[in-house]
Amino acid sequence: MPLNDERPACPSTGEDQGSDVESSSERCDSMTSTSDLDCSRESFTSDCSSKHCTPSSSPPKTLTLDEVMESARDLSNLSLAHEITVNRSFHLQPNSLPQDSLWKVVRDNVHKAFWDILESELNDDPPEYGQAIRLLEEIREILLLFLNPGANRMRTQILEVLDMDLIRQQADNDAVDIQGLASYIITTMGKLCAPVRDEEIKKLRESTDNIVTLFREIFRVLDLMQVDLANFTIDRLRPVLQGQSVEYERAKFQRILDKTPSALDHTTSWIKSALEELSATIPTEQTKGQRAVPGPFQVLNVAFLGILTWDYDKSPLPETWVTDEARVREIQWQLRQCQAVNEVLLIVYSTIGGPIQGLPSLSDRLKRMTSVLLDGMHRPDFNAEEALEGMSAQICCELNKSLTERGYPALTPALQATLRGQICSITQKDNPIRTLVEDRVQQYFMALLCDPKPQAKLEQVPAGLNAIKPELAVMGAKFTSLVNYNKTVYGPFYADIIRKLMFSSSPPASNPPQDTARDSVTTN
Repeated sequence: MPLNDERPACPSTGEDQGSDVESSSERCDSMTSTSDLDCSRESFTSDCSSKHCTPSSSPPKTLTLDEVMESARDLSNLSLAHEITVNRSFHLQPNSLPQDSLWKVVRDNVHKAFWDILESELNDDPPEYGQAIRLLEEIREILLLFLNPGANRMRTQILEVLDMDLIRQQADNDAVDIQGLASYIITTMGKLCAPVRDEEIKKLRESTDNIVTLFREIFRVLDLMQVDLANFTIDRLRPVLQGQSVEYERAKFQRILDKTPSALDHTTSWIKSALEELSATIPTEQTKGQRAVPGPFQVLNVAFLGILTWDYDKSPLPETWVTDEARVREIQWQLRQCQAVNEVLLIVYSTIGGPIQGLPSLSDRLKRMTSVLLDGMHRPDFNAEEALEGMSAQICCELNKSLTERGYPALTPALQATLRGQICSITQKDNPIRTLVEDRVQQYFMALLCDPKPQAKLEQVPAGLNAIKPELAVMGAKFTSLVNYNKTVYGPFYADIIRKLMFSSSPPASNPPQDTARDSVTTN
């Protein structure tokens, strides 16, 4: 943390998260299914012995509690490093608990008890300084944390002023200048804090509260300064992590896999399901009477596409996607809402027909209205039937207004009832409009996954999806960036899993394929 004249400015946190993902992975090659069936069997059965970041598996063993905890720490570090790398707007926030939470009640009561004891001791005659000395000792250690390694003069000054042995001797003689020590602490904080905290320091200097309340405020500001220091460190660390993120994340995950051999079980099941789904669709070769073997690109593309519609109630995400779960869920929610909006608009335009065709302003109003009324449809408490019923009534009112303004007759009660019934029916999974939209959205994302340059195809949406083309382009860019980065980090693990699943009858390689297999999965 810079000192004095080198105080860091408060970093901006307003950048768009989607662009962060893209920028962090734009060097990653896109996946394609071109010439998948030409990928040789040898690329997944050859034994390449390179040790560089090679995914490996260990025989099952009983884990101790320490090993479990260490694996948990590795996963935490991996998640934090990944978040720092892909999300430039990621910063730590001051710890705050919900107002009605039990943890907040417990914490507040413990803190109140401490400050009550401190006030009671200082009000004794003569004063007791036990709690105060412990408080000053903790403040000293926190102040020392803010110093750069070369700030020897300030370090010496802090240790001299907050000399705990001397303060204990003064306490024994009732000669501790608590107010003076508080004033020195505030002055030192002003030298160490980021400019964003200058106003807080000014309030501390001007405070007329009693000494106990002043120290409470000092600790509150110190907590904020520690968050600032952590965020400053994150900003300094981010370029380093971005330059080495792939190797770092892969090595961290390998450590987890070494300690927990089952750490790829969900990933294996995910890829196996994709392989089975793809194998069932490949016709049997008539000449040899054998079913063609799908290529690794095809398998992974089908697997990645399944992430968009992942059912968390049936199974947790594959382990290799855990660090991106929040981003995946957000894309899923946005996609589900966009699909519903598109389904409603298709029903409206196919039901009413000519009188409302070619009116972009009406289409925009209907789209905005539908989007607002379907906002939050991913929440458990969202009542889809009720929302669609209310939406249908508003759409009918908007259509009647538009029709009468242009000299067309208003919708008949029968037509309005038909329109409402069709809109409300999109909650049914076998609804033909819903099925059509979902299938074409899947086609769109599969086309992006299979193309070596997906950016060129972001605007090329299938017929019937033009109403949500801008939203699809944004989600397509985010999702392909996530996939490309994920594939680059975990490609060797995927290659090893696919090799074992597709060629289990062949003798497994002593080490997972490195050069050939990894390249066949992570590059085109």
